[in-house]
Amino acid sequence: MKKIVVIGATGTLGRAVSAELKARHEVIEVGATRGQYQVDSTDPASVERLFRELGKVDGVVTTIGKVHFGPLPQMSIEQFWVGLRDKLMGQINVVLAGQNYVNDGGSFTLTSGILADEPIREGANATTVNLALEGFVRGAAIELPRGIRINVVSPTVLSESMEGYAPYFRGFEPVTAQRAAQAYLRSVEGAQTGRVYRVGD
Repeated sequence: MKKIVVIGATGTLGRAVSAELKARHEVIEVGATRGQYQVDSTDPASVERLFRELGKVDGVVTTIGKVHFGPLPQMSIEQFWVGLRDKLMGQINVVLAGQNYVNDGGSFTLTSGILADEPIREGANATTVNLALEGFVRGAAIELPRGIRINVVSPTVLSESMEGYAPYFRGFEPVTAQRAAQAYLRSVEGAQTGRVYRVGD
């Protein structure tokens, strides 16, 4: 049984990932405002404090991150920064701090998204952030010490989220959070590193 931290465990995807992992592992659920522990992933000091409290772990999963949807011609720099600060650097902050707390042979599993491969109108911020996350994972995979692995899951839109996001994802076939969660199991329990696991593309 491994000790796995799920950051974003109170969200739709995070709940599904936690439920799947709990079958075989000790899962520590972390949210922004709820969960066993709380963290502000955009604040490196908050992330460092979280890992100091948790101590050594075998795996870290992040299912977090806001991006800004809106038309590019009207997008402000501050709006574009939303995705960079939250979804991109929020997850990178976790890796930079967490690498010192993950046991030998442990793993990180981050979350990007289908807009890395399939841009949509008003989704430039999301496409940028998702591709940057995939680039970070490929770069980090060859440098992380002590056999620590890192992968990223790229899910399509979730069935559970279609009510809010349907206008952006016409023609995309949604997947359930439970199905998307299987890719996180492949990363946590598998042997590969530097991989992008695409779900439902």
